[in-house]
Amino acid sequence: MSETTTSQFLRLLHEQVGHEFDAHQQYVAIAVWFDIHDLPQLARHYYRQALEERNHAMMIVQYMIDRGLDVQIPAGSPVRNDFADVTEPLRLALEQEKQVTAQIEAIFRAARAENDPLGEQFMLWFLQEQVEEVASATTLLTVAERAGSNLFDLENYVAREQIGDGGVSPGAPAAAGGAA
Repeated sequence: MSETTTSQFLRLLHEQVGHEFDAHQQYVAIAVWFDIHDLPQLARHYYRQALEERNHAMMIVQYMIDRGLDVQIPAGSPVRNDFADVTEPLRLALEQEKQVTAQIEAIFRAARAENDPLGEQFMLWFLQEQVEEVASATTLLTVAERAGSNLFDLENYVAREQIGDGGVSPGAPAAAGGAA
């Protein structure tokens, strides 16, 4: 039996590549929805978020390559494309980030349980990143709820404030093929 099939850490890590690509695709769908609804600042934000999630997947791929592990890129999951109002995609993004946080925590715990210090160290950056991602998504949803139907104020907020780290984070792992 290979190390990949016996290690919970490596199984979860392989699955996370798919989760990150799924997040990438969902953020593209959210960005397109905002673009179609003439909300260019929100669209720009979510296009950047999509690239960030793609980069996260490729960071995991690079880590697996560096450790000499088998890498399989999974097929994607369906995405949601239709929303009733501006808060629905923002709420979906927040729930997605909370789900990714739980996944990253499980991977970290598996590395620790398997006494894999390299795996543990690799996952520390992702844990820190998820704190920022959930906080940013929470703030954006709160601002949107406060803005109500005044989408001009929401767009101005997004244009004026930096939401999250903009995909630039010191100490980020290298992404296979380079960060997009």
